Amino acid sequence: MDTALITGASRGIGAALKSELGTRGYEVTGTSTRGADGLLPLDVKDPQSVSGLASTLKDRPLDLLVCNAGLYLDKGQALETDYPADMWAEEFAVNVTGVFLTVQAFLPALRAARGKIAIISSQMASHTRAPGGSYIYRASKAAALNLGRNLASDLKSDGISVGIYHPGWVQTDMGGASAEITPTMAATGLADRFAELSLTSTGCFLTWDGHPHAY
Repeated sequence: MDTALITGASRGIGAALKSELGTRGYEVTGTSTRGADGLLPLDVKDPQSVSGLASTLKDRPLDLLVCNAGLYLDKGQALETDYPADMWAEEFAVNVTGVFLTVQAFLPALRAARGKIAIISSQMASHTRAPGGSYIYRASKAAALNLGRNLASDLKSDGISVGIYHPGWVQTDMGGASAEITPTMAATGLADRFAELSLTSTGCFLTWDGHPHAY
């Protein structure tokens, strides 16, 4: 049975992905900061937490790592007075550093399976889409996109494919009730994208429904 690990699986897209991948035959491990409700505890910005989880799961090859955990703290901030430095640090720690630390810790397991890495970024990462505002989130997701592209280059020789994905505007706490698609719709589309991911397409930046996204 193929194995999958999903960070940030307590609600929203992560929880929907956990359910969807389970129906597709994966043995799925989900994480959350608190680790309740059948999820393992993982704080992606804490190196000891990440290495501890990797040590716990070290005997299992990992077919799919989904880096989904993320923060969006700066929604609605005012350019003139807001965006404090500690908000920049916190958001980048989760959205960028946390992705890198998780990939780094699980490299042995991914190499053993010649697995796949899926990084959940956003259309807000694209430099061609710049309507202003949300500076920290946009910058962090752009950094996650860049990280994924470079990981794809470095890990191709190990047989590890890396995909970066815009999950859609999803009806979650982050996306809001007026968003375009449900978490289930996003998860179904994303799971299809993960299945298609290969060394031929590694480094791709795609929408949840399979369209190439501008960088």
